[in-house]
Amino acid sequence: MPKIIYRDHFGESKTINVDNGLSVMEGAIQNDIPGIDADCGGSMACATCHVYVDEKWFDKIPKAEDAEVDMIDMAFEPKKNSRLSCQIIVSDELEGLEVITPEKQT
Repeated sequence: MPKIIYRDHFGESKTINVDNGLSVMEGAIQNDIPGIDADCGGSMACATCHVYVDEKWFDKIPKAEDAEVDMIDMAFEPKKNSRLSCQIIVSDELEGLEVITPEKQT
């Protein structure tokens, strides 16, 4: 069960064990992580699970597909390291992954 680090825009962090096969978003919702709203429940129909992936991890996770990139364009302050946390599936290789929540969700 990999540990995922959720950091808010103030720098406060929580490290959570997330089951393999769940998304980073599901791990956040199950553990009451603030800043990830997930209004659409992970169906990629909104951008309320938008996160910034720590730079050292960005090239280690699968690239975003076109539909995700389009949805990120609607997120609050998208950056080059923006991802939808519903599209990042947890595996042992992501042990220590750090994501940062934006100041607000759209």
